[in-house]
Amino acid sequence: MTVPVVDLRSDTLTRPTREMRAAMVDAEVGDDVYGEDPTVAALEAWVAALLGHEAALFMPTGSMANQVGLRLHAGPGQEVITDHLAHVLRAELGAAAAFSGITTRSWVADRGLLDVDTALAVMVPDGGAYQVSTACVVVENTHNFGGGTVQPLADLRRLREATAAVGVGVHLDGARLWNAHVASGVALADYGACADTVSVCLSKGLGAPVGSLLVADATRIGQARVWRKRLGGGMRQVGMLAAAGLYALDHHLDRLADDHARARRVAEAVALVAPGVVDPATVETNILVLDAAAAGRTGAELATAAAEGGVLGYPMGPRHTRFVWHLDVDDELTDRATDVLTDLLRRRGA
Repeated sequence: MTVPVVDLRSDTLTRPTREMRAAMVDAEVGDDVYGEDPTVAALEAWVAALLGHEAALFMPTGSMANQVGLRLHAGPGQEVITDHLAHVLRAELGAAAAFSGITTRSWVADRGLLDVDTALAVMVPDGGAYQVSTACVVVENTHNFGGGTVQPLADLRRLREATAAVGVGVHLDGARLWNAHVASGVALADYGACADTVSVCLSKGLGAPVGSLLVADATRIGQARVWRKRLGGGMRQVGMLAAAGLYALDHHLDRLADDHARARRVAEAVALVAPGVVDPATVETNILVLDAAAAGRTGAELATAAAEGGVLGYPMGPRHTRFVWHLDVDDELTDRATDVLTDLLRRRGA
């Protein structure tokens, strides 16, 4: 009997369901570069409305949505600031510098939590002739490398008010904003009101095979359309992919709570056998980060040992290993992951 592999490396591993595939096959399509794909237009209108903005633009990837968003705020020689764990700094391969000539600075953030006072202290709204001027502050919600951290709405509102007063923009990297919404109960439009531009992803917990959107006012989205084409992201009969996003929003949004509950359940089991490896109170959404060093291992060593037991995780650095729940991991597979991880950590005497 083959032992099933529990693949928790990322929530990008989700596969489209049979019903989602059917919706894709039946989608009405047109040429989106000419703005003539009705399914794309429907998706863009729905997401813009959900987030309380005027318009949205469908993108092939979340990184492109983020990078086009940053380019709308900052040009060559200007800077974007964010925390040291942010995806736009750690996982987008220096794209802001490579494509747009944008420089970046960061501050250290515990679990990626927004520290408004620190962000404002780092910010230089008008550097004049002697310093780089800050054009934009980036906030990530939920925070990937922070462990699925949900940003408090009060802090987001305070940042938005302070930056608007001095002409600095806010970009919200909301790749997993759906998770923040489900976990906190905060309306998506309330999150959207805290930023000038917002990116959201369809191909993580929502389970679409590909796609993200950038949301902003109509003028910015018009500019974004140019930058999308310039960066090679103009797509033609892409309504088949947009249909997957429409299906995901209609059927897979509320079920994100199941992923959150499963991640928390494993965190609680691990904490019982290995105190110090994880604090279950910090597992707010679908991401579980284990402190492998607290168990006498490196992040890579823990990932390798878990993989030998059939549970795949992602080594985030020298001391941490990440496990991410998604719609292809049910209760049975979660129980399997619990058994493997607790056995590993108990045997090491953590």
